[in-house]
Amino acid sequence: MNRTRALSPWFSLACLLAGLLSVWGLHAVAQDPQKGDRIPPGSQSQKDESTYRVNVRLVNVFTTVTDSRGAPVADLSKDDFQLFEDGVPQTIKVFEKESAIPLSIALAIDTSPSTMRDFKLETTSARRFVHSILRNEDRLSVFQVTETIDQLTRFTSDLKTIEHGIDNLRTGPGTSIYDAIFLCSESLLDREGRKVLVLITDGGDTTSKADYNGALRRAQQAEAIVYSIIVVPIEADAGRNLGGEHALIQISKDTGGKYYYAEGQQQLDEAFRKISDELRTQYLLAFYPSRKLSDSPFRRIKVELNKKDPEGQAYQVRHRAGYYTAPAR
Repeated sequence: MNRTRALSPWFSLACLLAGLLSVWGLHAVAQDPQKGDRIPPGSQSQKDESTYRVNVRLVNVFTTVTDSRGAPVADLSKDDFQLFEDGVPQTIKVFEKESAIPLSIALAIDTSPSTMRDFKLETTSARRFVHSILRNEDRLSVFQVTETIDQLTRFTSDLKTIEHGIDNLRTGPGTSIYDAIFLCSESLLDREGRKVLVLITDGGDTTSKADYNGALRRAQQAEAIVYSIIVVPIEADAGRNLGGEHALIQISKDTGGKYYYAEGQQQLDEAFRKISDELRTQYLLAFYPSRKLSDSPFRRIKVELNKKDPEGQAYQVRHRAGYYTAPAR
């Protein structure tokens, strides 16, 4: 009898510990993010899924669809789209059309001597673009592109501040196009929403420290959509930099943007108008990658349409070529 009383405190403590371990075990059961299955603690499946949950992120794919005349198409539904990553079909988790997600726009204007003939036309068109595109929730920053890249205004929606920045553009002896793409993209890295770089230039790079690959990679890391307006005063000019033009064209394509050739006020205004129209009619497709992000550093994205226009013509689809799985440094 006395022996039983002596053991009772130890027995109670053992019961208490067992209860605590049982509760802990219940809380330790993991939830499969894909199927909702409950996985026993310590299993290989749980370890894999834990890694998956830590690394996975929603991937946004802003997509522009145009018809055979180049006009934006704004009446498509989620079921009209198919999304692939490295050839593997993905489930579209988020779909928006005519996306109202706020814009952050880096407006970069080449002020090298080779652009001086059309400088006034460029700034006039840029002002019209700013007034047409900006809403209260959007932000825009003005960059000057010479041998150096100068950010003349902070990201703001204040039109007076932006116009003051445009008024303060000054000429310089060189043109650093790749540096402009790199540094403008870097300024967009930590911004939320849709990120856009609009670059007005004649395409000739003379003083960049960055190269083509570095500029493209930074733009892709920032998820920046690059629009290039290539000013060509004399189309047959023997000094025209075709290599620079082709580089801008490819960067625009790989980021889901577009390039425009412009000669004179009308074409400049038209290029800015088309950019504005596209940004107002973009679709947002977003997905969670079906594979772990550590498999490869760059994932290729492809968006296809199940629908054609009323005349049976295929729509044109533009989006970024892919994304880097590792965060930018």
